[in-house]
Amino acid sequence: MTRSRKRARLSRSATALAMLAAIAVSSPATAQFGGIVYDPSNYAQNVLTAARSLEAVNNQIRQIENQAQSLINQGKNLATLPVSTLSTLQQQIQQTRQLLGAAQRIAYNVQDIQTTFSERYSGTNLTAPESQMVADANDRWQDSVGAFEDALRVQAGAVGNLQGTKGSIDTLVSASQSASGALQAAQAGNQLLALQSQQLADLTAVMAAQGRAQTLAAARSAADEAEARERLRRFFKK
Repeated sequence: MTRSRKRARLSRSATALAMLAAIAVSSPATAQFGGIVYDPSNYAQNVLTAARSLEAVNNQIRQIENQAQSLINQGKNLATLPVSTLSTLQQQIQQTRQLLGAAQRIAYNVQDIQTTFSERYSGTNLTAPESQMVADANDRWQDSVGAFEDALRVQAGAVGNLQGTKGSIDTLVSASQSASGALQAAQAGNQLLALQSQQLADLTAVMAAQGRAQTLAAARSAADEAEARERLRRFFKK
């Protein structure tokens, strides 16, 4: 028997007792059966007391059911999300960092960039011998080729992460839609935000690698132009 049916049965019982009490109240004051005195008013009072007690029990049952349901809802709200994609996201970010850390010749390091530019890209090498100028020009060419290769590798890594990103999105959206409580929904939302951060990190890495390659190409072009003018000046001076 379900709880609602039990409550309905108790309510009907209380109503029936109350009706009996009302009938008893309207009966004659006293009656005697075989030496036993029957007092209708006393009987009616007992029936009303029983009806009130039954109704009180019914109210207590409803309160207990409401409290139980409240505890069930609280338990759902405190349940944690059964899935996590954070390890996959961390792995993808680590792979992107490794690609950036493997930059050829000129690393993503301020000191390294300053040293390399002072040696091969600044105007101080214009006073160097012809053979040194040729060697510097070759180094700059290798810098540019390596930078464009690095940019392509970072782009390939970001594209490779797309498949894993799609799988993570499908998992998290499904978990969010089937979340049983507020905590699970919030955790699914937080992981989706983390996934978005990983995508932004990949995009930042791609833009940084492309910018590095383009900047080195522009610096190489400027340095080559300056050296060409210096060679021409030396040629006419001879």
